[in-house]
Amino acid sequence: MKVISAYMLCVLGGNASPGADDIKKVLGSLDIEADDAAITLFLGKVAGKDLAETIEAGKAKLSKFGGGGGGGGGGGGGDAAAAEEVEEEKEEEEEEVELGGGLFGDDDGGADY
Repeated sequence: MKVISAYMLCVLGGNASPGADDIKKVLGSLDIEADDAAITLFLGKVAGKDLAETIEAGKAKLSKFGGGGGGGGGGGGGDAAAAEEVEEEKEEEEEEVELGGGLFGDDDGGADY
């Protein structure tokens, strides 16, 4: 990924066909050790190819995987169910407040602690 990223930075910087030295320069500026074998392999695979076209071809292949999306949510009525749950929580809180007479309350006739 480092080699690919450096290559892409070179292209975005205006160098239409970066070479190994260009990639090494980018990696070196970030104190990343360059792997000559990886650079040579990568440059062999992208030789003569346009970066934008390669990216588009890759996006087309990725679209075949579909999209997972987040889980959960359930079926229809999700908003209604969530609103009902919030309403139940409010009712429970009100019940707790109305109970009174706890250990530290003044209305129990007992001593204050």
